Amino acid sequence: MSDIFREVEEEVRRERFEQLWKQYGDYVIAGVALIVIAIAGYELWQRYEQNQRIKASETLMAGQQLAEAGDFGRAAPAFAVIAKDAPRGYAQMARLSEASVLLATGKRDEAVAVYKSVAAEDSGPIGQIALLRAGWASVDIASRADLQALLGPLSDPASPWRHNVRELLAYADYRAGRLAAARVQFQAIADDKDAPDPMRQRASAFAALIKSGGLANYGTVPPPAPLPPATPAPPGAPAPIGTPP
Repeated sequence: MSDIFREVEEEVRRERFEQLWKQYGDYVIAGVALIVIAIAGYELWQRYEQNQRIKASETLMAGQQLAEAGDFGRAAPAFAVIAKDAPRGYAQMARLSEASVLLATGKRDEAVAVYKSVAAEDSGPIGQIALLRAGWASVDIASRADLQALLGPLSDPASPWRHNVRELLAYADYRAGRLAAARVQFQAIADDKDAPDPMRQRASAFAALIKSGGLANYGTVPPPAPLPPATPAPPGAPAPIGTPP
């Protein structure tokens, strides 16, 4: 009897499944097809993104090699293409390189504008590097107050760039002739064990230079004293060597 009941139960289940399949089978097939299409599309997109990154990387490296060789005329268009069409990270790096080319060709205002634009769009490491580069690009012309305002986000005690900001501001004082203040700041950096070793060495050298008076103005070298007039030779004396007969 148990076998009969089991067969009847299986038959009922089969009939119910067939009815459900007739009602919803097309939807199930469509859903599976959509899933397959979505997975395939995602994989294609991933491949496309990978190819775009590879292309952007190669173009960026080629542009940087041109810039290092001094061929700014060809480097600038390469960076412009990447900045426009490449994925975001590569585009930002291209804009930084583009600003470096502008700076190298004497277009400081345009370079600083690009640096500030990158920093305004990105608060991460790339934007922070752009902000620091903007500071160094304008350190010779900007006031200390302007530099402090520009680099404020990097001056936080928790910022990894805080020592770079201190060095830049010390150099700004040095360039402006505020030597006492510059020496104090450079010495503080040199004594700070948390600062990077190369920076401490530079700061120590600057502090020692200022302390020794190496920047003092000693005036100009006086012109040499005029030579006394030549004494005529006595009659009958031999002519000096080299004198024409």
